[in-house]
Amino acid sequence: MQILPHRYPFLLVDRIIELEPDKRVVGLKNVTINEEFFQGHFPGMPVLPGVLIIECMAQVAGVMIYKDVPDPQSKLIYFTGIEKARFRRPVVPGDQLLVEMTLLNRRNNFGKLQGIATVEGKLAAEAVVTFAIVDRPSK
Repeated sequence: MQILPHRYPFLLVDRIIELEPDKRVVGLKNVTINEEFFQGHFPGMPVLPGVLIIECMAQVAGVMIYKDVPDPQSKLIYFTGIEKARFRRPVVPGDQLLVEMTLLNRRNNFGKLQGIATVEGKLAAEAVVTFAIVDRPSK
């Protein structure tokens, strides 16, 4: 919460476990039944929506990127693209989603990362995400 601008109910990172600046970052999301989206996705068979797994990847990546941005409070990191997204198994309440993001390239305010999300060592999802760093709009 000290690094990301996201807040409840959209903060999807519980903890950063590893951080190698400009290389890789590993984060953890504890998936709990009390999260609002489980009421409708799906009643009686709750499954973490794939788009939220991808958003979790973007937020974990954001931690690494914000750590390297001068004056991060004046910037936002926009998620600008998804490539090669694949969902391999459902993520359900009680799971711990481990997200590892590896920087593929970065030029100035744009970049690309490869991400994998696992549960108990088994691949749940993977994707390549792109980002842009922009000035935060003034209020």
